[in-house]
Amino acid sequence: MATHLYTYSLLPTKFIRKPLTHLPLSSLKPRASSLRTTKQTATLSVSAAAAAETASSVEVNESSTAVQASKSKLLPFRVGHGFDLHRLEPGYPLIIGGIDIPHDRGCEAHSDGDVLLHCVVDAILGALGLPDIGQIFPDSDPKWKGAASSVFIKEAVRLMHEAGYEIGNLDATLILQRPKLSPHKEIIKANLSELLGADPSVLNLKAKTHEKVDSLGENRSIAAHTVVLLMKK
Repeated sequence: MATHLYTYSLLPTKFIRKPLTHLPLSSLKPRASSLRTTKQTATLSVSAAAAAETASSVEVNESSTAVQASKSKLLPFRVGHGFDLHRLEPGYPLIIGGIDIPHDRGCEAHSDGDVLLHCVVDAILGALGLPDIGQIFPDSDPKWKGAASSVFIKEAVRLMHEAGYEIGNLDATLILQRPKLSPHKEIIKANLSELLGADPSVLNLKAKTHEKVDSLGENRSIAAHTVVLLMKK
């Protein structure tokens, strides 16, 4: 029976079958030496690649840390947007900006349903990068049942000052078909100014109808949008 020697090459991996009788004995040692050298080279290459990969990983981690640090910097200003909508139903007071507005229906809500103050709170919280009003004051908590929305505003203002900001300016838009808000805008604005601790000149309040379209235009709901600019103190 003929004796065979099996050798392999690294790339591509395959077995080579050669009869031992065809190979001089003197050729065996150099091949083994060559194989050891190839293995050592391959090991060194893998180690170098692993080291390079580790270095790359360190660079990525350092880069991520730098990005996170830059995100946490105190910005010179921040912008936030708030929105709120409530259904209008008979038997409820219509509270807008902390003012009771005479109307035959009001907002059905867990608290007092003040759409203006709610969206102002959300705008401030949004500018600060904080959770929305529903997460901080959940309607599943009975202690907020029928609560005055001024409580929510005061907490938002506290968080704003704690973060080192103050109101730069605020622009709010109320959307409702009825009642007309023109007679009440100045008192609403004055109360909002007091709650926010901001000069009335940096606050703007607008009111729009919804041209009798959908629930807003049919006097079945009321909505509000607010955009706020916070400035670093």
